[in-house]
Amino acid sequence: MINLKKGAEGAISRREVVGGLAAGAVGLVAGWTKPADAEPPPETTRLRVSQFVGGLCAVPQYVAKELFISEGFTDMQYVPVTPAGFNKSLASGEIDLTMGFVAPFAIRIDAGDPIVLLAGVHPGCFELFATDRVRTVRDLQGKAVAVQAIGSSQHAFTATIVAHVGLDPRRDISWVTHPAPEQMRLLADGKIDAYLSFPPESYELRARGVGRVILNSTLDRPWSRYFCCVLAGNREFVRKHPVAAKRAIRAMLKAASVCAAEPERAARALVDQGFTPRFDHAVQVMRELPYGRWREFDPEDTLRFYALRLHEAGLIKSTPQKLMAQGADWRFLNELKRELKG
Repeated sequence: MINLKKGAEGAISRREVVGGLAAGAVGLVAGWTKPADAEPPPETTRLRVSQFVGGLCAVPQYVAKELFISEGFTDMQYVPVTPAGFNKSLASGEIDLTMGFVAPFAIRIDAGDPIVLLAGVHPGCFELFATDRVRTVRDLQGKAVAVQAIGSSQHAFTATIVAHVGLDPRRDISWVTHPAPEQMRLLADGKIDAYLSFPPESYELRARGVGRVILNSTLDRPWSRYFCCVLAGNREFVRKHPVAAKRAIRAMLKAASVCAAEPERAARALVDQGFTPRFDHAVQVMRELPYGRWREFDPEDTLRFYALRLHEAGLIKSTPQKLMAQGADWRFLNELKRELKG
């Protein structure tokens, strides 16, 4: 766990911040760190944010480290989680805030988990790779598609993709479960027909010439018109700490803009702070993913779109209206869109 706590005097000093962060990271967010003067301080100075093991899509929440501190979170903690376990960590209150994939969030909200969606962060990021036996998504009928587990992010997104073209993921796809490290090898050997990949693994697939991309959610409609990754909070944390929630969301949205505006500097800061060893992968994800579009799309439209696809796939029972009433709170985002113009 990466942890920045306040000192004995009750506040973290500028020297402590600079000492704890790479100099490049401090310079990176200069000019972005001043919160709204009229706002009261956060109700809590502790903020626990997920740190995905092996994932890069969530880079804004790492770039946001100093921004979180500037918003008053002097006890700033990054909690390592696995892609399969972050929803459970958020629902249990082990973490307060996380970026994550919208489809799995919708499944967990439908199941009753105390998770609330707060903002969209970026569209795109997942790519569907297949062998030469598969030319289009419809060709997946009767084919073997690998996922880490039924109900995983891979499964949820792939099920929505096949449902969108009229296939029934419960009957028309042969799902096979394999750990993520094995999926690339199985595709290269032709032992599976397709699987959904996320950065940085998708970069490795392309570099090695393994498979072919039959869907790129950053480029292909309708997926490119909806958020892939959204910001979510623990419902009790948001309810008890509305000022802290708004401040944390503001830091995240500013960080997303930093990623879009200065990808090389942001990538170097991530490497220098130890969030990833690969500068090339970090800068590639920030150049390719549209982090600057958090203002452009409506997260409510995104949740409605995925709720309908997930319902078609048989993965949720709730209507989009019920999901939004139960697990979405856009009030802070709407305020921040007005505040963070330009």
